[in-house]
Amino acid sequence: MGFTNYITRAFSEGKKRDLTGPSFKLFISFALILSLFQIVSVVWGKLDPIQLLATHLSLILILTFLYYSFSKQSGTSATPTVPDYICSCLALGAGFYFNIHAVRISERIPIVDPLSSLDIFVGFIFIILSIEAARRTIGMPIVIIVLIGISYALWGHHLGGLIWHREFSFSEVVEDLAYSFNGLWGSPIAVAASFVYMFLLFGAFLQKAGAGEFFFQLSTALAGRTRGGAAKVAVIASAFFGMISGSPTANVVTTGSFTIPVSRRSGYKPTFAAAVEAAASTGGSILPPIMGSSAFLMAAITQIPYISIVIAAIIPGILYYISLLAMVHFEAIRLDLPKANKEDIPNVSNVLKEGWYYFIPLVILLFFLLNGYSASRTGFYGVLAIIVVSWFRKKTRMGVKQIFEAMVDGARSSIPVTTACAAAGLVISGIMSTGLGGKLTSVVLGLTEGMLLPTLILVMLICIILGMGMPVAAAYILTAMLAAPALMELGVSLMAAHLFIVYFSIFSAITPPVAVAAYAAAGIADSNPNQVGLEAVRLGLVGFIVPFMFVLEPALLLDGSPIEILVSFSTAVIGVLALSAGVIGWLKQGTTIVDRMLLITSGLLLIYPHVIFSGIGIILFIVVFTLQKKRQIQYMPLEKGA
Repeated sequence: MGFTNYITRAFSEGKKRDLTGPSFKLFISFALILSLFQIVSVVWGKLDPIQLLATHLSLILILTFLYYSFSKQSGTSATPTVPDYICSCLALGAGFYFNIHAVRISERIPIVDPLSSLDIFVGFIFIILSIEAARRTIGMPIVIIVLIGISYALWGHHLGGLIWHREFSFSEVVEDLAYSFNGLWGSPIAVAASFVYMFLLFGAFLQKAGAGEFFFQLSTALAGRTRGGAAKVAVIASAFFGMISGSPTANVVTTGSFTIPVSRRSGYKPTFAAAVEAAASTGGSILPPIMGSSAFLMAAITQIPYISIVIAAIIPGILYYISLLAMVHFEAIRLDLPKANKEDIPNVSNVLKEGWYYFIPLVILLFFLLNGYSASRTGFYGVLAIIVVSWFRKKTRMGVKQIFEAMVDGARSSIPVTTACAAAGLVISGIMSTGLGGKLTSVVLGLTEGMLLPTLILVMLICIILGMGMPVAAAYILTAMLAAPALMELGVSLMAAHLFIVYFSIFSAITPPVAVAAYAAAGIADSNPNQVGLEAVRLGLVGFIVPFMFVLEPALLLDGSPIEILVSFSTAVIGVLALSAGVIGWLKQGTTIVDRMLLITSGLLLIYPHVIFSGIGIILFIVVFTLQKKRQIQYMPLEKGA
């Protein structure tokens, strides 16, 4: 029974501990060391890549074993167990070993320069600890994928046909996983240890400086006076927070604790209120300028400048939030929700007067990115700017204590991102070394017979399936390696192919049955998670359509002439509004079944980039609008007479 119980616990993810006493101090110490190391390496360091990456991963592993328990059944014990301390010591030792031998590891020629038995042992330790850390922080789905990848590398030579590869020995597999720049030290961990970490630190400092309260107040001031303003506040606030955090789940927990109860009190059903928050929080990861970790990973993998990705993502992000606000507005009118009391809503000018300076760090980020500075150094300048602007008011002033707390928060938030990237690197190694990537491209194109739309749908499904229960970073990396080449073979641009994958990796957070953002929102609203997930998908429907739009119409990625961009954006906005009205069932008044069908058809036609289709879509929209207007006039006397 004890062994069975242990196996059951091993197949669940860990739980965050409420650390106290010596273990808490130990965690704080290593978190501060990690943040200081990252800052020094960005600003002054000229470390060997292996030293940088091994130190980063080693410290993250130590923090993981101190902060995350073995399983959820372990509870929230404040004290790490003996095995946790052993794993932490092994991670520390492995980090020291790779630092000492960094030059030799970087300069050696794979296969030609043999590894010692101690090299193999230490590399194997790093691999095992990375897999265990991923299990504790993310769960079994990504671990299963890693184990399948490693098993395929070890025993795939026994398979026949297209998926056969040459035989690899155990030492060769360990060498590729732990001593090459395809495995643990590949682009995923490199991005996590540089760009992503600095921007997570930026977000932690921004929160500690009081920006969260300012953005919430600003959202309330902007939308609170309108019909159904509580849910619109949730949309706008989540957009602001999403730009900072980059994590849909963290965004839901942060803003949802305020917005969901207020939305419920204003008249929205609990499921709808939770779904609005989940959909809006998830969209924060596609909204420039930060866009979470996926944009940095995309920049590293594609070699497209980060600022180019940010610029290309502007219109799709705007379209998504237009649709969300429209759906919330139509739902508020349909339910005849009252407007909030003006006395309860802050004035926009007063809110801006109190906290306008919080925009300065964001402006500084854009300035340095546009002037060609690296994303990691830009993130550091952003952190400095936050510290400076926090001194504009006594209440938000950051001292040494607040700075240290923000550094610890940044280190804590980086744990699941780094462990996901390490695990993804292990999978990429198996794909690269065995030649599986090229074979899978052939399989994808074979299944879809080389047709673009079926290929896009298949890639969408792969993203959503991989994204179930695993972070955006891991889902994007795996799908990008497997499916992006297939899209590009069909003529899709590098930018559009990877942004397509980024979008669906992000929106897997609201796609049942494993919709992590929807689960978090459902917990706050005390609703059924699957119902919240389905409602969030309905509200976020445009997010599932926009990627198809910009693949078919590059002008939506600002790739075209000014006239093409303007026309495409204008028709897309009308299409998004028509689609939103059709989904909710309200335009000027309640819609009939025919109205809804015509509106949804109109939206889809306007979204598809073709002059004739757009023309038909506009005509259908005008027809429905006119019919509803006539009905409104027709029934108005009756309403007055009543």
